[in-house]
This record gives sequence, structure tokens and C-alpha cells, in this order.
Amino acid sequence: MQKKSHRGPKGPRPAAPKAKSPAKADTSSSLYIEKFTEDGLGLGSLAGKEALAFGAYPGEKVLVAVEHEGQRRIVARLLKVLERSPHRVPPSCLVSRRCQGCPLIELAYPKQLEAKRQKVLESLRAYPSLGAVQIAPTLEALQSIGYRTNAKLALAKSRGQVRIGIFRRGTHEVTDIGGCPLHHPLINRIVEVVRDEIDRQKISIFDPRHGRGLLRYLVIKVSPDLNKAMVTFVTTEREYRQITHLAKWLKSRVPEVVSIHQNLNRSEGNVILGRETLKMLGAPDLFDQVGDIRLRISPTSFFQVNHDQARRIYEQVRAWAALTPEDTALDLYCGIGGIALNLARDAGSVVGIEVVEEATRNAAQNARENGLTNCRFVSGDAAELMAEIRSEIPSLAVAVVNPPRKGCDPEVLEALCAMAPRTLIYVSCNPASLARDLDLLCKKDYVLREVQPVDMFPQTFHVETLVRLERRAPQEAKP
Repeated sequence: MQKKSHRGPKGPRPAAPKAKSPAKADTSSSLYIEKFTEDGLGLGSLAGKEALAFGAYPGEKVLVAVEHEGQRRIVARLLKVLERSPHRVPPSCLVSRRCQGCPLIELAYPKQLEAKRQKVLESLRAYPSLGAVQIAPTLEALQSIGYRTNAKLALAKSRGQVRIGIFRRGTHEVTDIGGCPLHHPLINRIVEVVRDEIDRQKISIFDPRHGRGLLRYLVIKVSPDLNKAMVTFVTTEREYRQITHLAKWLKSRVPEVVSIHQNLNRSEGNVILGRETLKMLGAPDLFDQVGDIRLRISPTSFFQVNHDQARRIYEQVRAWAALTPEDTALDLYCGIGGIALNLARDAGSVVGIEVVEEATRNAAQNARENGLTNCRFVSGDAAELMAEIRSEIPSLAVAVVNPPRKGCDPEVLEALCAMAPRTLIYVSCNPASLARDLDLLCKKDYVLREVQPVDMFPQTFHVETLVRLERRAPQEAKP
């Protein structure tokens, strides 16, 4: 679950094609949608090439205009739905087609769940070693809107108007998303107040074309159970007067904001957070309650955007682990310790490994906050640290891996197999890298027992997947 938000900045708009196109940008064409792409766009065939259209669903015939044509692929804009899917529903957002952050927002929710299960199934079936596995129905979200409890929003100014939102797909154009229906209501309140005050104070917004301006991003984290928020202003330089006034105004207008920071990002790329963070007002961290675990979250530490689904993932991992006081567990890519602390409630001891030092600090603090003295957290490279601690853990009962989108390096998987846990639980945000890693594990010493997709991001095509593997018994053959 440790990964970048799917709503982060995209790359620059593709250059216009030089060659004359048989399907011109100023004409429209009908397109039959055969299936979804990896990102949830509708995929069909136009002029002998793959054609992608945002907001078009399998089984539909749509009218599109070509926006970009490459050698193999066409990117088209949906103009009209000619033959509708029976699963199409009215959108719950007025700017969804302009924003393009939620490709499934006009698809009935049960169909979204089915599409995500199919996405996991297709990824795993690409490997013969995984072909016989059964995929459980996708675990539906308790809330399909209003579930996002953190947001990383870009800032821009266009025709004198302040925009706070996300980059439109394939561009550096910021779409103002206003009262986003996916956001927790407190996030939308904060955005509205910040937008008004930026305009009132005439605070400069960073312009990447000229490399000038102060404010770049607005990062908001919310504890829904406590109804409190942390806000981070990402700026190009260390500025005191304007940002302090902005912070004080926000605090006075939205008292639920209990922590405000300034992060310095002088880079030229689209990385959101820089290395230096300064506390401005309030507490240094945000507290959240996830199930029975109290968590301290720092400004730069990652935490899941869907509070309720994170809790359900923790509960499922704990149930699958089935630890006893005699057992030792390992949590790789442990972040701020959400999974590790839940395991520590049953285990004799838990070791968490995380490359981000601030997250490791948060994890250790969280253990103390929850009175859990049987876990420790170390920061560094996972493969190297596992080699070091292997002698300290002669008998490992359970290992949990929760890597970023790229999955695990082969060295990490080899080190895991060498430690020989009886149960290995993989938490993935990317079915493609998950399938690749499972193929390696199943060719080694492990058997795939359960696969549970989880809808962490309703209205998008992203899916979280939980997998339980058990160490192969002597009588079980390798694939």
C-alpha cells in the first residue's frame, strides 16, 4: 500500500504528430469499445490502430475526435455515446470529463468491482505458474464517494483565476476540481478557503514555464474518525510573511486544521514534496485512529487515501497471519507501521523494515503510543537488512510485503525465500508487478492459496490486491 497517489501529476502533453493522419483532429469517427486499458480508458480500433477514449466503456459505440495520433496508438476525445452500456449511470461529478481523474465514475459500482477483479485475473493468468488460481470477488468499499482522506493538489493560475486541482491526463494543465465528490468534505472546505485567501493576498503561484512563483502544491491529510486535518504548503522558497498569513487565516476559518507545515521544493520536475519541511502552526504530526490502532502521521509520511479500506486490509492480513505469542513476523515496506502494529497484537515479536527514515520514526512512535513493546523498526535497503537480521530470526512465522508500484526487486524475493516464513502475505497496488513477483515465488518454495482484490479507489481503475502464500509442503510439486 505504499505508493504514490494515483491522482498525482502526469507527464507533458504528447507532441502533435508530424505525419498526415488518415483520421484528422477536426473530424469525428465512430469507435466500438472492446475493453479497458490498464488505466481504465476505453479501447477500440480506429484507422487500423488502437484508439483510447476516456469515459467510454466496453460494449459501447461512441463518437470521438482524434486528439493525438502516434505510430501505433490514437488518443481520442469522447464526443457522444451512440450505443450506451446498460451499466452506464449519471456522473456524480460535473467536471469528471475535464478532470479525467475518475474514468469509471459513470459506470455502475458493481460493474466497477467486476472490472477490477478481471484486471487482477488477466494479470495473473499471463503466467502459466499462476493460471489455476481462483480470484475472490473484489471487496467493495464502504463508501464509493467521499472516501479520500488525503490529497496532493497542484496549483496554477489561468486568466487571473486560481486553480487548485490535478493535472489533466497527459498535460501540465491544472483542472480545478472544486468540491471533488471523492474527497472527504473537510478537504474540500480547506481547498475553498485556501483558494480564496491566495486570491485575496495575491500570493504568487509557481509557473513551470518561466520557473517563477511561490506556491506549488497543497497537501492535505485528514483523520476522519477525529475530524482533524494536517495541511502542507509546498513552496519554491522559504517564505515567512505570506505563507504565515495564509496559515493563520486557514486556521481561523477551519479550526479542524490542527497542523500546518511548509515544504520546500526547488526541483524542476513534477516531484511534489522536497526534502525540507518546516512546522508553521499547531502539532508536528496528525493523529488518526484506524480500528484499534492509533497512528501518528507526519507531513511527508505515506498513508492510504481510503481510511476504511485500510482498516479492512489490516484486519485481513492479521487474520491470515494467525500469529501466536511464540511467533515472529516481518513487515517489509512497513511505512508508519499500520500492518506491523496489528501483527504485534498477536505475535511474540515483529520487525518492520522501511527505507524512509521519517516513516520509520513514526512507526516507532506509533508502537509506543499503542503500548506495543514487542516490535522494532529499522530503516534502510530491504534486501541488505534482511541479510543482516536473518541470524536474529532463526524461525520466521510470517512475512508481509507491501511494496510500491514497481513491486519487489528479485534480491528481496530471494532473501525472503531464504528466511523461509511459513506464510507470506503480499499487499499490492499493481496487478502487473504482483503477477511477476508471484511467478518467481511460486517457482521457488511457495504455493498461492488466496487472492483477494480490494477496492481502495472507487471510480478509478486502480485496485489493491491481498495474496496469501504458504510454504510448499514436500509432497506438493512445483509448477
